[in-house]
Amino acid sequence: MTSIGRMASSGSKKAAKSVGRYVDPHVRGRVTAKQQVSHDHSPHWFGWVLLDLMLFGVLVITLNYLQVLPGSTSSWYLVLGLAALFSAFYLATRFR
Repeated sequence: MTSIGRMASSGSKKAAKSVGRYVDPHVRGRVTAKQQVSHDHSPHWFGWVLLDLMLFGVLVITLNYLQVLPGSTSSWYLVLGLAALFSAFYLATRFR
């Protein structure tokens, strides 16, 4: 009798659970504990700050090139707009 035949004829429940197409994750020890949902979400204001920074950065850069801002075209306006955009993208990577 082969080893497969012995396992099939043994009638053991443990052998039946560890062999076959579907094996219960609890039997294999492959179950990850669930996390509480409340700890995974960002505060409600987080998304609004993110969007405000993006819009502010695009608006400052656009108005700079249209020469609407005081002081004509300045590289400092470009730096301000890019800093707002980069900080918004950083916040976007932290958003849940």
